[in-house]
Amino acid sequence: MAAARTPLAQWGHSLLSQSRNKPDALSRICLACQSRYASAATTAKYRRGDANAPTKKKKERKHFKTEDLKNADKYSLVEAMRYIRAFEVGYPSNSPKYEIAMKLRTLKNGPLVRSRLNLPHPVKTDMRICVICPPDSPQADAARAAGASLVGEDAIFDAVKEGRIEFDRCLCLDTSLPKLAKAGIARALGPRGLMPSAKTGTVVRDVSAAVRDMVGASEYREKEGVVRLAIATLAATPEQLKANIKAFMDKVRGDLNTLSDRIVKDVHEVVLSSTHGPGFTLNGEFADEEGTRPEELAR
Repeated sequence: MAAARTPLAQWGHSLLSQSRNKPDALSRICLACQSRYASAATTAKYRRGDANAPTKKKKERKHFKTEDLKNADKYSLVEAMRYIRAFEVGYPSNSPKYEIAMKLRTLKNGPLVRSRLNLPHPVKTDMRICVICPPDSPQADAARAAGASLVGEDAIFDAVKEGRIEFDRCLCLDTSLPKLAKAGIARALGPRGLMPSAKTGTVVRDVSAAVRDMVGASEYREKEGVVRLAIATLAATPEQLKANIKAFMDKVRGDLNTLSDRIVKDVHEVVLSSTHGPGFTLNGEFADEEGTRPEELAR
């Protein structure tokens, strides 16, 4: 029994049958096949996309995207603290922390804001400070007395090369900077923000004073147009949190003012969140007239 023919095969067979009585039928068959397959190829081109067809390039954004805050919900500081504390129920009050995120209007390839400050009410953290200086020098003894947890040169370089980075901040004595540069550990420390440099104030002459200043200091660094900082513990009162936020914003605005006039950077949004809670956009007010009173959160 003959196999069933496809519609295309039947169509071709009928045209071949007609060609027995018409001399030019074969040429018409070829033209008809070309037209049919050309139409199919055109349809496939627009359906799948032709690799050789010119594509329209999407214009790259030069600035980081900033949302329109005109209709966004905004909260006073006290109201944001009230909601955040509700999300942190069940956690110890000294474990979660309030975190501040300051979103900037800035170029993607512009200079970054990076510095450190001493908050009026420091956030208590177990910070491990490393000091790169000769291990048997008077500077090393002064660094240990000031609270440094790791002091030395070659031993620290070897540990970093082996992947053991057991410190949160790193300082370097100015006379040890050439040795640090030759050690080849910039690739390990740089992405973590731990590589000492004169620009960030981590290459110092008086290591003891620098260690004492860093123990109570908080560091911040801009990343993708946002500056983040752990601003206080959950046990902080509204007045303490307000003082810390004001000190932080004044410091960042001071950093922005030191940039070149050609660099445009300004604050777009300030968001208060916590370790386990969502973020709340602040409206710049301390408390609402008819909302939660500050003394209610100080209990």
